[in-house]
Amino acid sequence: MAAVTSLSFSAIGQSAERRAPLSSTRVLGSSFSEGLRFRTGVLCDLAGVRASTSGSLLVVQGMSTATDLPTVAETKQNFLKAYKRPIPGVYNTVLQELLVQQHLMRYKRNYQYDPVFALGFVTVYDQLMEGYPSDEDKEIIFQAYIQALQEDPQQYRADAQKLEEWARSQNADSLIGFSTREGEVEAILKDIAERAGSKGSFGYSRFFAVGLFRLLELANAMEPTILEKLCAALNVNKRSVDRDLDVYRNLLSKLVQAKELLKEYVNREKKKREERAESQKANEAITKCVGEYQHILQ
Repeated sequence: MAAVTSLSFSAIGQSAERRAPLSSTRVLGSSFSEGLRFRTGVLCDLAGVRASTSGSLLVVQGMSTATDLPTVAETKQNFLKAYKRPIPGVYNTVLQELLVQQHLMRYKRNYQYDPVFALGFVTVYDQLMEGYPSDEDKEIIFQAYIQALQEDPQQYRADAQKLEEWARSQNADSLIGFSTREGEVEAILKDIAERAGSKGSFGYSRFFAVGLFRLLELANAMEPTILEKLCAALNVNKRSVDRDLDVYRNLLSKLVQAKELLKEYVNREKKKREERAESQKANEAITKCVGEYQHILQ
């Protein structure tokens, strides 16, 4: 459990505070963009599948032939239609690749939306998009992303908020003892446990793992044994949860590093522009002095 106990969403968020807002994708040179690009495999790991973007497209297209499901290309096109503004490169790269992987999760045969999954995704999204230049655009992008997957962004936000508020009022004992109590969130967890125990209508994902950990964090129940007991109560494999939380922690660490590189790049470009502006002012002053001197000599 060392990997799980070392992961703190708030701590990672604090380390990402040393960032520089980016107003346009134009500040990114092509070589710099490539240097910041996340490997698709990292995001495949987060989504729980292993496939390249092109490979994923072939798989989903094959599914759509049989079941008339949308293709990856259609999902991405729906996102681009819903949000037409440019997205800074470091954010756009992650969003586009993550959308491909979530498309694969969304259209699996055993996929069924649940609020813990929603809490996990909302947590991932908010961490990935922390420091985005516009809070308003960040929420509009969120809505476009979820709608591109033919789901309801308001439901995601509402369910995530509901679980967060519930978890804040819990402790370790009440969290793992949800099956003995009545309530809206308790009923949600009972339903998950029943479906996961039946091995049929529950599709585990790494967003679900992040959602579980978020519940633990908000309830201040971070002891390793608590996660183990909660997984057992929900009929979820704890080894999978441990592994997936470690993947998510690594992804956030890489994102923080990328944002730091971005900040350094933007600062360098800003300094160069300032130096060029100062040099131009100096040249103009010299030109003006020379002109005045020549006028005196005449």
